[in-house]
Amino acid sequence: MNRENKRKAFEKNYYKNHACNDIFICKVCGREVIPEGAGGGHRNHCPNCLMSLHLDNTPGDRSADCGGHMEPIAVWVKNNGEWSILHRCRQCGKISANRIAADDNPMKLMSIAMKPLARPPFPIEYIEEMTASMGGAGSMG
Repeated sequence: MNRENKRKAFEKNYYKNHACNDIFICKVCGREVIPEGAGGGHRNHCPNCLMSLHLDNTPGDRSADCGGHMEPIAVWVKNNGEWSILHRCRQCGKISANRIAADDNPMKLMSIAMKPLARPPFPIEYIEEMTASMGGAGSMG
């Protein structure tokens, strides 16, 4: 282990102030993930399957003991139009937001964004009836 890697391993909050240039293999899909192409120095999820690992309690601190898989459950569009992925840990349930990266899979992002529309919490056939019962005037025809 060289001196720089040793400092990373033992210096608290190292990744808060330093870019992560480590190449890693995604624990879910098995793809090699490289930091180039992310559009920034902080890569924290796989650009292919969008999965992450629960390593941080606060971004960059690497102090989480959980280590569970963080699955992408939704996208969040900030006021400035920037997208973030909401991840939920499969092990402990913690939810965190991560900025999307420039090389993230656009089809995977869109499928996550469209999930609420594809699976509404009510039968879509009753939308006209529900609108009328709430005092709305509108028909689907």
